[in-house]
Amino acid sequence: MKIITLNCNGIRSSLSKGLLDFIRHENPDILCFQETKAPGKEIDREEFRHLGYEVYFSLAEKPGYSGTAVLTKQKPKQVTIGFGDGIFRSEGRSVFLEFQDFYLWNLYFPSGTSGEERQKVKYQFLDEFTELTKPFLKKKKPLLICGDVNIAHTEMDIHNPKGNQNNSGFLPAERKWFTDFLELGFFDCFRTIHPDVLDEYSWWTYRFQARKNNKGWRIDYFFVTKSKSVRLQTAKIAKEPVMSDHAPVVLEIQFS
Repeated sequence: MKIITLNCNGIRSSLSKGLLDFIRHENPDILCFQETKAPGKEIDREEFRHLGYEVYFSLAEKPGYSGTAVLTKQKPKQVTIGFGDGIFRSEGRSVFLEFQDFYLWNLYFPSGTSGEERQKVKYQFLDEFTELTKPFLKKKKPLLICGDVNIAHTEMDIHNPKGNQNNSGFLPAERKWFTDFLELGFFDCFRTIHPDVLDEYSWWTYRFQARKNNKGWRIDYFFVTKSKSVRLQTAKIAKEPVMSDHAPVVLEIQFS
């Protein structure tokens, strides 16, 4: 099974920059989008259905803000739009699906870069997210989580760790949360497959020619519960085409 996650920074913008051609080329079973931004009435589901996908959107109450979506060729047993409370729902940050062999949770984690108040919201989100995942560690069916986490975990995941250690997204408390979360019983799929790879990033600021110079952060992830029924196969960050300030992360995984 091939699954792709992408913060598209506006789904209409990504569509204008080659998203449909990218989907045709990769032909994934499932796509997970974050920061779709567009109101529901402005999202043309038919262009995705023509490619064989059913579409599930979680929209923010604030127009043109946040939003998540899942496109899937495999019919889910159940779909929960806004799994969790508060901004999981009101800001459209969560789509949760149950399939025959696994659970899939697509999430857009808050950023704390706009100030102290939103950083507090981010920590609250992390705490609630952690509690919501714990029951799935006891289930036989694995949980696959993907999305824009807005945290670079280690110094391997950011171009300038010393210069960013006081910036939201690389704060010590955020990185500790990340480590503690994995220790509950989750794999960081990309890092598990590529334990030593450097300079592989999924987000670059639009400023300072950061993408051209590959001065980025790896903040888009797949996590999966540690289970004998999970086989990680391949993982890559697709640098082309450029559809957003983020790059798609492509995972091939087998559930048995």
